[in-house]
Amino acid sequence: MIYCVEDDANIRELVAYTLQTMGFEAKEIEDGKALKKALAVELPELILLDIMLPGEDGLTLLKQLKADTLTRNIPVIMVTAKGAEYDKVIGLDLGADDYVSKPFGMMELISRVKAVLRRVERQRDERPQKVVHGAIEMDVKKHEILVNGEPVQLTLKEFELLRRLLEHPNIVLTRSQLLEEIWGYDFDGETRTVDVHIRTLRQKLGTAGDMIETVRGVGYRISE
Repeated sequence: MIYCVEDDANIRELVAYTLQTMGFEAKEIEDGKALKKALAVELPELILLDIMLPGEDGLTLLKQLKADTLTRNIPVIMVTAKGAEYDKVIGLDLGADDYVSKPFGMMELISRVKAVLRRVERQRDERPQKVVHGAIEMDVKKHEILVNGEPVQLTLKEFELLRRLLEHPNIVLTRSQLLEEIWGYDFDGETRTVDVHIRTLRQKLGTAGDMIETVRGVGYRISE
């Protein structure tokens, strides 16, 4: 699914129609408010985001998307006015994956969409899907954890917490860093939330839980 966020109905309809004829699912969205409603129902593979929108503009929406753990990894192609070099630079700095300038050709747009989706898929493939560390084996695709060959049931947050520790062995991850990456920028709980999840994670991992070390006043790391 690709979301086309554009306030001009004619452009929005043409882009959605072209995407659909090229085999993509596409949804027309007229502004930021409608985008947030749509995201609450379904997360798309990619967002085409116009900068000049009524209400919250595209750059503000981009900043919000990249600050939310649920949406930060959704690729975004910004749609800018011709010659708006400043907007292009700011958009890329905020995390946009690419941009197209109005007026644009439909084939150019499709080419950009395909290129970004290929790049994102390649990056996902490069991230380890299986991680083994001592007695712990993690299969990311299957969402399975084995400790000494026995399955262990973890919650989603516990799984993500363990995944980050396993992907950075012997490196200290701060409580704030873990909060930001797993619970999101807008999470307003205290850093003790991380401590509580680490405690239950250690308990579920049994003797393997001893590999998770507390670095006093800083955070946690997983060691040999």
